[in-house]
Amino acid sequence: MPLLDSLPELDQRFLFAFLLTLGAGLSTGFGSLLGLLSRRFSPGVLTLSLSFSAGVMLYVSFVEIFPKARLAMANAYGPATGYLLTVLAFFAGMAALALIDRLLPSHELPLLPLREDSVDSRALMRTGLFAALAIAIHNFPEGLATFVAALSDSRLGIGIALAIAIHNIPEGLAISAPVYFATGSRRKAFWISFASGLAEPVGALVGYLFLRSLLSDSVLGLIFASVAGAMIYICLDELLPAAQRTGARHSLMIGGVIAGMVVMSISLLLLA
Repeated sequence: MPLLDSLPELDQRFLFAFLLTLGAGLSTGFGSLLGLLSRRFSPGVLTLSLSFSAGVMLYVSFVEIFPKARLAMANAYGPATGYLLTVLAFFAGMAALALIDRLLPSHELPLLPLREDSVDSRALMRTGLFAALAIAIHNFPEGLATFVAALSDSRLGIGIALAIAIHNIPEGLAISAPVYFATGSRRKAFWISFASGLAEPVGALVGYLFLRSLLSDSVLGLIFASVAGAMIYICLDELLPAAQRTGARHSLMIGGVIAGMVVMSISLLLLA
């Protein structure tokens, strides 16, 4: 059965999908608050949170998003061609995010506490602003993916939103920490981080305006497959390397990944 048999109901789901996307974006600000309220960062806690986020995203990508993309493509092009196009879109999503990361400045998570008397304020401020720009650009397509997924399948939308929200928390820290130590202003650090998270609901609205009349099984399949690839890339390039750099035990990172998968699988089972 085509995934878009319920297209007449899309307008009724608009508010739900938007609020879901907004919540995922606002988690960047939540991560910023956590960083600003804490002066010490436990390596173990950081490792668990980063690897847990990776586990959530890996599970959602392979178990939920990719199969949904393959089904949509099969409905549009047939099983064999649909499967091929799904695989191509998956790796295209990875390649697109790799290209974005290559063009944008680094926005690695600052894992160790900084001392105000040992920093270059101008360099730190530049780092924080570049991190905000890079993360905002990443958040834009994530917001579109969450919103479109929620419109077509509320269960899938919740899964993607939860995965993105969890991984946005350390990104909020990556923005707020350098800005705070550069300016000494918690308010400025929070609002810059908060603004970068708003790129997700903005991406949702822009995508809805441009794609509302174009939504089809093939478009959904393309979006879902490329998002799955992008999320896998984030896990491999950002979350897991950052978890490894904390210096905590390797077994703790593996446990976090597995815990993330278990929690997400239980959540999706309950939603089913």
